[in-house]
Amino acid sequence: MSVSIKNQTEIEKMRVAGRLTSEVLDYIGPFVKAGVTTNELDKLCHDLIVEVQKGIPAPLNYAPGGHKPYPKSICTSINHQICHGVPSDKALKNGDIVNLDITVIKDGYHGDSSRMFYVGEPSIQARRLCEVTYQSMWRGIRAVKAGAYLGDVGHAIQSFVEPMGYSVVREFCGHGIGARFHEEPQVLHYGRPKTGLKLESGMIFTIEPMINAGKKDIKQLGDGWTVVTKDHSLSAQYEHTILVTDTGFEVLTVSDGCPPPPANV
Repeated sequence: MSVSIKNQTEIEKMRVAGRLTSEVLDYIGPFVKAGVTTNELDKLCHDLIVEVQKGIPAPLNYAPGGHKPYPKSICTSINHQICHGVPSDKALKNGDIVNLDITVIKDGYHGDSSRMFYVGEPSIQARRLCEVTYQSMWRGIRAVKAGAYLGDVGHAIQSFVEPMGYSVVREFCGHGIGARFHEEPQVLHYGRPKTGLKLESGMIFTIEPMINAGKKDIKQLGDGWTVVTKDHSLSAQYEHTILVTDTGFEVLTVSDGCPPPPANV
């Protein structure tokens, strides 16, 4: 496994890309309401990234091995959609929960982050799932420091959500990121302490747990991208891009409107 250690110039470029990514999420939040289509959200984000930030939306035409090019600039995953939901002309409705996943390329470097948004007033169960998922991401983040292991990150997430009856999606994970969208290492959201890759200062990767209200099993839709829960249960996801430091971590995908870390996990 070849994991790149970023130098100070690269880290500074990642800070810029991360801030821009988070600012897109700040910007789009007020537009997430009943009656809007995810295509409309996609266009708003695309125009901000390209015309204002002078960046590139990384998902647009992204085509990893075996996939046809992704057709949109953001991912919009609604209710039982786990990840990679493709924007469409279907309107959001009151009570929906939706994950917006944004990746901005600026000066050759990627920032990657996602948040859950409520459309109107979600059910108590949906809100609780989103809150626990956000807390689980932060439990994973707080396990990061030089000398720790990726297994510590996965265990922090898994041991938090499973006792509550939720499940961790296994087929998708966090990833190294930098000049390329997806680099080594793979960051699993489950695992055993003190196993896996030992973390070093200068590593940058995403932590992005996908948590299901029901079972962990998934299936892919016919569009070749959208992944849903097999049992049609709700799913939630949050994501930040993280730098490993000597003393802990630095979250790179932050902005003025970024939700604050939870105090109690």
